[in-house]
Amino acid sequence: MRSLYEQLIRPLLFLLPPEAAHEVACGAARWLPRADCEGDAFEWRGLRFPNRIGLAAGMDKDARFLAHLQRLGFGFLEAGTVVPEPQPGNPKPRVFRLREDEGVVNWKGLDSRGVARFAERLRAARPRLRVPVGASLGKNAATPERDAIADYERCLHRLLGLADYFVANLSCPNVPGDAAVQDASTCRALVERLRRGCDKPLLVKLSPDLAPPDQLAVAEAALAAGADGLVAVNTTAARPAGLRSRRAAERGGLSGRPLFPLALRSVETLRRRFPEDCLLIGCGGVGSAADAQAMLDAGADLVQIFTALVYRGPTLVRALAQGTRGGAPAD
Repeated sequence: MRSLYEQLIRPLLFLLPPEAAHEVACGAARWLPRADCEGDAFEWRGLRFPNRIGLAAGMDKDARFLAHLQRLGFGFLEAGTVVPEPQPGNPKPRVFRLREDEGVVNWKGLDSRGVARFAERLRAARPRLRVPVGASLGKNAATPERDAIADYERCLHRLLGLADYFVANLSCPNVPGDAAVQDASTCRALVERLRRGCDKPLLVKLSPDLAPPDQLAVAEAALAAGADGLVAVNTTAARPAGLRSRRAAERGGLSGRPLFPLALRSVETLRRRFPEDCLLIGCGGVGSAADAQAMLDAGADLVQIFTALVYRGPTLVRALAQGTRGGAPAD
């Protein structure tokens, strides 16, 4: 049976352009009854996650809605991706719903109000936040590749003391120059620089578009340089076979249900290679408790969602939190 959200609220939201609907939905979260956050609790590096379901980066880029979104029952929240200076991102339209595929293509280009505004918002929200909060870090589109690492450092230093963990987002398909940061040597240099000034957990977000040996090489370089874990995966520039939506050919990163097989395969591969003390967050296409459990069984410690909220609504978080248990590393 379809939920009230799917029957009534989603059709109304889908009358609006995607970005406008996003603003309305995030703002409306403040009026939702507070969901129970308790589930399969997980502890790591001094952080307690009341359940294993988290909000992926991209939904709250400027840390404006964290206290509202916490009400949905998330076990942790990740804001961003944040960049040093404000930037508008790519021209609109730049977000497209793939309704038939339960996916989204976005070409936003890391629109951001900048790290100073992000820090102000996060500082104001912290007293109300009861779950771990991460910050996804990026670079400005106009920053030359040779100066990319300095952008990540600037964001990190501004947010020390405000975020519980950090994620170096070096795999966004919508930002010029990000592909250059995805090679193993550059990733190693980036993590080494960030690690020097950071005593909080540091993760690296990987691309699903790298060939498996290249993805493993980047992950190995990140961990050797001092990263504490990995997020698998970002959106994909690829278009899996079988997409039905006429919007599937739009330029940008694909998220949602079509991404799930790629994300699950990455989690399985990474967990087979890396030990259990490497935190592994499964992200991409999770839309049901069965999907989330598959991620955990493949070796993920935590699971993040975003696009599924567009199609399933706010009650999805509690359903996933209550419908999953900690998995075991893949054989």
